[in-house]
Amino acid sequence: MWTTLEDSLCELGESPFWHPHERALYWLDIPGRAVLRTRGEIGTPSARVERWGLATEPGCMAPARSGGLVIALRDGIYRAREWGGELVAMARVEHDVRTMRFNDGKCDALGRFWAGSLNEAKDRANAALYCFDARTDTDTGAAPTLTQMANESTTGNGLAFSPDARTLYWADTAAHVVRAWDWDAEANSLSHARVFHQFQAKPKGWTPGSPVRYEGRPDGATVDAEGHYWVAMFEGAQLLRFAPSGEIVGSVTLPVQCPTMPCFGGDDLKTLFVTSGRKGRPAAEIERYPASGAVISTRVDTPGLPVNFFED
Repeated sequence: MWTTLEDSLCELGESPFWHPHERALYWLDIPGRAVLRTRGEIGTPSARVERWGLATEPGCMAPARSGGLVIALRDGIYRAREWGGELVAMARVEHDVRTMRFNDGKCDALGRFWAGSLNEAKDRANAALYCFDARTDTDTGAAPTLTQMANESTTGNGLAFSPDARTLYWADTAAHVVRAWDWDAEANSLSHARVFHQFQAKPKGWTPGSPVRYEGRPDGATVDAEGHYWVAMFEGAQLLRFAPSGEIVGSVTLPVQCPTMPCFGGDDLKTLFVTSGRKGRPAAEIERYPASGAVISTRVDTPGLPVNFFED
């Protein structure tokens, strides 16, 4: 059974995470240019949603160990020390901000912030995956570094790390593919790039409600405590769960046509939250799926992993 979070409607919800210290869900509205979070216990009369408006589109974010957030905006990575506080640029990226912006991302277990970019024109695979390391090294005094880790994508999405920190997953939504790499977390090196799963392209002429089957294309993702990869299938009205081998071991039908990203939350990390989109969707689809654009949740048997905090 799915529950819709009250007052959570967005144009395109993304980048959800559960903040364990605040016992709150955070997420973004990318075209709505806002950060959102819950206050009070979800599902109680005192619960509410706060919104923080931004000057440009946020693609992804993560909580910071020392407080506040790290946020990837259109042109770079920014730091806010508190909710609604000043956004200070930490790293700029050399892409054309007229057609490129940051999209999906999160922190790894060592506190580095990863963010992929997106080509809004979708005319070539020039998006990339970056890793931003701002950890302080008192011995060397090393400056924060932004490193390109992968490229040749159109819509960088689906970033996730295996619990043993040996595999990195990254999707290209436009190409209907999830890729995987062997990952040495300490050295932060990627090798043995491979296709984790290739989905079928959208059937020609397909529209929502069409009798022709379309499972969707991979959007945001997360990994559970057993190492299974959960991915939201945009336009497919479902989540898919993959074993580390790449085998589909489960599918969950959703009350939204366009899920965007799952995350695990709650004190036991057994509440599965899913953000979704409604911007530009047909009126008939919104009527059929009134929760479109909202955050939905359900309880699951296998817990997720706690959010990784940004270290600076």
